[in-house]
Amino acid sequence: MKPNNKYRNDYCGSLTEEDIGKSVKLSGWIENIRDHGGVIFVDVRDEKGTIQTVTNDGKLFDGLTRESTICLTGKVRKRDEDDYNPRISTGTIEVLVDSLEVLGKCKNVLPFEVMTSTEVNEEVRLKYRYLDLRNKKVHDNILFRTKVISYLREKMNSLEFTEIQTPILTSSSPEGARDFIVPSRKFHGKFYALPQAPQIFKQLLMVSGFDKYFQIAPCFRDEDARADRVYGEFYQLDMEMSFAEEEDIYKLGEEIFTDVFKKFSNKEVSSKPFVRIPYKEAMLKYGTDKPDLRNPLVIIDLTDEFSETTFKPFSNTTVRGIKVDGIADKSNSWFNELVDYASSLGMPGIGYITVNDDMTFKGPIDKFLSDKERQSLIKTADLKVGSVLFFIADKYNAATLAGAIRDELGRKLNLLDENKFEFCIINDFPMFEYSEEEGKMIFTHNPFSMPQGGMDSLNNKKPDEVLAYQFDFVCNGVELVSGAVRNHDIEIMKKAFSIAGYSEDELKSKFRSLYTAFEYGAPPHAGMAIGIDRMLMMLKDEKSIREVIAFPMSASGQDMMMSSPSEVTEQQLREVHIKVR
Repeated sequence: MKPNNKYRNDYCGSLTEEDIGKSVKLSGWIENIRDHGGVIFVDVRDEKGTIQTVTNDGKLFDGLTRESTICLTGKVRKRDEDDYNPRISTGTIEVLVDSLEVLGKCKNVLPFEVMTSTEVNEEVRLKYRYLDLRNKKVHDNILFRTKVISYLREKMNSLEFTEIQTPILTSSSPEGARDFIVPSRKFHGKFYALPQAPQIFKQLLMVSGFDKYFQIAPCFRDEDARADRVYGEFYQLDMEMSFAEEEDIYKLGEEIFTDVFKKFSNKEVSSKPFVRIPYKEAMLKYGTDKPDLRNPLVIIDLTDEFSETTFKPFSNTTVRGIKVDGIADKSNSWFNELVDYASSLGMPGIGYITVNDDMTFKGPIDKFLSDKERQSLIKTADLKVGSVLFFIADKYNAATLAGAIRDELGRKLNLLDENKFEFCIINDFPMFEYSEEEGKMIFTHNPFSMPQGGMDSLNNKKPDEVLAYQFDFVCNGVELVSGAVRNHDIEIMKKAFSIAGYSEDELKSKFRSLYTAFEYGAPPHAGMAIGIDRMLMMLKDEKSIREVIAFPMSASGQDMMMSSPSEVTEQQLREVHIKVR
């Protein structure tokens, strides 16, 4: 719909040759000013794009600077063919200015050039985020975010999910990350917490009789930022279904991701059903629970091959191997770079052998191998002429170290197809793991998940052998979904939490709402949460998640623009019964 008010009747970027001869009123920001000997050219920008304007009246723009906000009237005319600008959609036309009104004057000196703001230090960009957001690329990312979220809402509505908002002020609960806490003015010495996720509320909605729930949910976690995790606040497409099984959620996730990624990207999207990989297999074959399946390299367990070795680094430890065909002719410097990378991970280096034309080996490790070990490696690793076999040995961290080496080999060998989105589902996560730090069994993933086998499994299996109905959706090495079939049985809940060291009184105290609700007939239910910010980051090919968020915190956890966190007054502290020590 075109505007029609005192500021404009058209958008700069919407004008076309069909508007030639038309009188227009435009409002926007001055992007550039050029004085060609008394003829002034001014590029004016609004959200739809940029148009060149021109005037012979040098006084009209006198004293104005770039990024000032103006309103002008004029007539659209054709540019001279020699002056066409193919870089903008309005490059064949211009506006001859009749009048101009200054709406907001900009300072003479900008903290950075708007058109190249993405090349500036991030903390400076975030301090002046309102200027950074004028950059077309940055601005378009936020418009893109709006379109995707709008589409997600339409999709969930079409699937007959009900959108429900859950509270932002709630109680603190141990859900895996550090809470943001809010002191209470009315209740001395007590605190609210911001929700890490709507986990408990969405389960309570299922107990309340809602069949399908969703919301675009803000979540708050006091976790350090990284490339794919923003500090403080993030958003997820949260959803839950009553009387649902794991397979129902798999199919739902596959449909949502396929539709969204095909609509908003031109890249190839893996076909449904997505590959499903048990957690244990993922850690063995890829060294991570979020594998990038664009990388064809697979990790091989070679521990048994060295069960009788006399080579001390491979004795009584876990040994993993990665075979790469056809790279035996790589230079020594290429291999040395990989050795240096391994050292940066804390490894003593990385051993490897190459396969000669006669199927003998060469390399510094070959002299330590027996003939039996050589033949076993050829068979187990399926070695061929020109193959290179890399070795990773470590008693405790062989899996993750091998995963890091696999990723680095994929990068160095350009094995990742940048035009593909490869999805997979990682499932069968262990319910519990032993924490050396806490000296007890703890929940590996989500404490509210249903153990596979129910009460029988909890009673008759070792805790670290119990699997949970938990799963992640992973794309190109990035975790986009965490989901599970929920525990809805109060007795199973009590048993599971007792294994993790919670007494029944502690369970009642920390999770009072769920504990009580489950005593009133809870339905089986399952759900998941899709990381919207990460999904947008991938769709826009951004390296940092902060590029798809309008006002993100900096990597250090500060809001440079709002000067947050900040001090508050003594009166404010007294009102909430807080004394800063």
